[in-house]
Parts: sequence; structure tokens; C-alpha cells
Amino acid sequence: MAEARPKWALVVHGGAGVIARSDLKPEQEAAYRQGVAEAAEAGAAVLRGGGTAVDAVEAAVRRLEENPLFNAGRGAVFTAEGRNELDASIMEGRSLKAGAVAGVTRTRSPIGLARRVMERSAHVFLIGDGADAFSKAQGLEQVEPGWFFTEGRWKALERELGKQGLPIPPRPPGAAEAANEAAALAHDEGKRGTVGAVAVDTRGDVAAATSTGGTTAKRWGRVGDSPIIGAGTYASNRSCAVSATGTGEYFIRLTVAREICALVEHKGMGLQAAADQVVQKDLTAIDGDGGVIAVAPDGDMAWSYNTSGMYRARIGEGQPLVVGIYKDEP
Repeated sequence: MAEARPKWALVVHGGAGVIARSDLKPEQEAAYRQGVAEAAEAGAAVLRGGGTAVDAVEAAVRRLEENPLFNAGRGAVFTAEGRNELDASIMEGRSLKAGAVAGVTRTRSPIGLARRVMERSAHVFLIGDGADAFSKAQGLEQVEPGWFFTEGRWKALERELGKQGLPIPPRPPGAAEAANEAAALAHDEGKRGTVGAVAVDTRGDVAAATSTGGTTAKRWGRVGDSPIIGAGTYASNRSCAVSATGTGEYFIRLTVAREICALVEHKGMGLQAAADQVVQKDLTAIDGDGGVIAVAPDGDMAWSYNTSGMYRARIGEGQPLVVGIYKDEP
């Protein structure tokens, strides 16, 4: 007898990368597990109350953006110029509506701004000063750039600029005041840090959301896959919802999120099989690294990654919260 699928389900990730047991101190591991668990519970609370999938993924990602352990919102990595430039996207599967932003510097919640773009503009994708101007016009909370600062990410910038022989910029104004004790536990997982969530609600609607600070010491206005619909984020009720994390240039080339959904929709592949095909085979074949989380309208959940670890959690109606980091965990 087939196992009954949950009527609602949610999966979150906090980034994939070089994450081995030997890399994390016990207190770091505990903090990361707690971080993704709290995000999953935030999204699950919405779904338990009959809320929508898009509300749930926004709630989960907002929680991760506020947690300085993760490379999104507060705790984001720095560009070579010493700035935090934030990217995010969100999509809901019933209507295929989507919103995205890139290069945001003053909006406290980039995922909240991406949703405003989706719901209150005629556009899908806004960037830079224009995105922040739209955010301010919409009444979203604005912060000084120093609010995003964490010491660990700044040290990572200094190391990377040193390797590249580039000058170290001055610290952003307000950096000292923005120091956060929890941020001291952050682990440098390489250049793959991102957060995301996917969900299906009791109506059978799916949604996906992704948010990131990008890559340490990025230059020239670089943008990765996270805010690109079809690459880092995609959702359709005809197939599934996907949020990705990894080296964005490869995810863009393969349109990873949309490709997984296409395999489900057009080839009838199971969710896990489709995720594994794209991540373990197609992505690996072009030397790309990272992972995905996915959920289907029937409540099926999946994740797949070709790195040593991925911060992740899943929960569904009548199912316990499952949290993982390493390859040998469920």
C-alpha cells in the first residue's frame, strides 16, 4: 500500500557547499540545525493554519534572512567594494506569477521585496537603486547598509581579496553597531551560500522562494541564479516547486529549477528522480556544484546535492520535522 502523502509540505535549505563534520564545531552544527528548523517551523505554522504556499515560503525565507549564520539578508557576504548586494526571487505555481530583485542594498527583507514586485508591479525583475526605490515607495522597511554587516563575512572578504591581490575597502558605516554574537558561529561554506524554501498548501498550490548575498568578493555587478526565474527558482502546479543553491553560473546555464519541473511535467519522472538527474548527472557533468530542494502538488518532497553538505529541513502534515546537514543523513 502506497504511503499517504501529506496535504501540505515544506522544505527549506540554508545553502550547500563544503560542509563536513570536521569543519563544524559542535556549537556551530547545533546553531545551523536550529536555524533551518526554526525556518521550517515558521513556514509550517502558516500551512497548519490554512495559509498559502507563497505565504509559507516567504515566512521561512524571512526567518533565514534574519539569521546571521546564513548568506542572505543579515549575514550576507560582501562584494569586492565592501557592499552587501542582495538578490531574491519568489514564484507561485497556480498563476506562474513571479517577482525578483538583484543588487538590493537597503531593503531589510529582499524576499519581501521580491513578493511586492510580483504582486504590486507590472514587472518580474527589478535591480539596484531602482529596486530599492520601489521598495521605499511600497513602504517596506529600510535599513542602513551597515545593518547587514557581520564580522565573519568581512574576514572572509579580506581573505579573498588578499588571494586576488585586490585592495581591502573601508568598513561600511554602522558596522560596529551591527556586530552580532550569533554571527560568530557562521561557517564559510565557500561561494555557494543561499537560502530557500518550497511548499505546497492544502489547496494543492506550490510556491518557491530563494534569497542570497551572492559570492564573496563578487565584482562588476555580478548576479547569480538565485533571482533568475527558471534557474534558481521555479514553481508550477503542473509539476513542482524548486529552490536551488550552488555556483550560480552553472545553474543559469542549465536553467536547473525549470529543468527539474520540465522532467516531471513532460517526461513523467518522479520528483526525486528528476532532481537527481539534473543535479547528480547534468550539473555534475559540467563541473557545477550545489543542490536543490523540491516539492510537488501531491505533497512529495525531495532534495539533491552534489556537495559534501547542505543545510536542510523538511516537514509535512502528520510527518515529523527532519533536519540534515551531511550526506549520511536522511
